[in-house]
Amino acid sequence: MSRAMNVKLSEDEIVSKCNAAGVSISAIEPLPSGATHLVCTTSEGAHQMRIKFKAHLIEGRVKRFPFYVPQSRW
Repeated sequence: MSRAMNVKLSEDEIVSKCNAAGVSISAIEPLPSGATHLVCTTSEGAHQMRIKFKAHLIEGRVKRFPFYVPQSRW
């Protein structure tokens, strides 16, 4: 199972919900659509967050920013 998912929530909301669930984040980046690309550290954590974000998940491919440089925030 993939550790990555695209979620129709802000980065702050995702970080907050992951912290509350005890799920660590490997990478997070904004998407041009205003959604967020999330990669959890473990597949178990990703499964747990897919359940929590079920109503906010984006299915299929999404457009991402080229050459995105992450800023460490968590």
